[in-house]
Amino acid sequence: MTVLDQVVVPAASEQPAPAPRGAARRSWAWLGLVPFAAYVVLFLALPTVLAVGSGFVGRGGALTLDNVAALGDPLVLATFANSAWVSLVTAVIGSVVGALVCWALLGLAETGAVRTAVDAASGVLAQFGGVMLAFVLIAAIGAQGVVTVMLRQLTGISLYENGVWLYDLPGVVVAYLVFQIPLMVLTFMPALAALKPQWVEAHLTLGGTRGGFWRHVGIPVLAPSFLASLLLLFANAFSSYATAAALASQGSQIVPLQIRTALTSETVLGRENLAGALALGMIVVVAGVMVVYALIQRRAARWQA
Repeated sequence: MTVLDQVVVPAASEQPAPAPRGAARRSWAWLGLVPFAAYVVLFLALPTVLAVGSGFVGRGGALTLDNVAALGDPLVLATFANSAWVSLVTAVIGSVVGALVCWALLGLAETGAVRTAVDAASGVLAQFGGVMLAFVLIAAIGAQGVVTVMLRQLTGISLYENGVWLYDLPGVVVAYLVFQIPLMVLTFMPALAALKPQWVEAHLTLGGTRGGFWRHVGIPVLAPSFLASLLLLFANAFSSYATAAALASQGSQIVPLQIRTALTSETVLGRENLAGALALGMIVVVAGVMVVYALIQRRAARWQA
């Protein structure tokens, strides 16, 4: 008797019947997304639709394009230019300084005390803003802040020799850098850490130098991740409101503060719906930036994988 003869073949009645069509197992894993989906709809999608929709409604409730046409007003254009300037400056400075911090951390042990402390501090400071940040800056470098008084008494240097700038756009730039640099550390460090040491060794083995490695390999490989992080910082600064509102309480130098003025000021009665048009302009800018960010990030993910 051969081995094949010993194989027991179940009878047709003993073989399991195939599952009928439409009786496939239903997965209930999607229920876990319900709380998050409800949060997105209630606190992101619905307010966005209401804000944007109000930009096309006039005082009497009729549809109109007057609010959208107001986006061409020189004052509104200047406000968008200020927002773009603040966002670009803080994004460039934050990305460069943050990248240098990441490069310095690369030589430290991943589980070491210094790198762990910097990672933890970056996670906290990246979310630090609003009234708390404004209070810290006023207490530290305000007109009578601790650092301001110490510099004046010990060195004779006055931070406000040419006027108080903390409550204007330069002060907003300083405030934004407090959370822009840590955000760059969080977003760019994984890309920098993904550089394989074998690439450096192979380049040196072939007669190259460390400087040549960064020029011909490191920088070209990291460029997409760096640009993606820069765009993320730009969008983050462009859409920030709480810090600027707490620090620069007077005036409407940037778009979020202009929206607040349109909603609350008694001098622009009847133009409340202009806030919706301004919000539409912000959404268009941020959406465009994030689309480019996603495209660049997809390219960067090819080698990181």
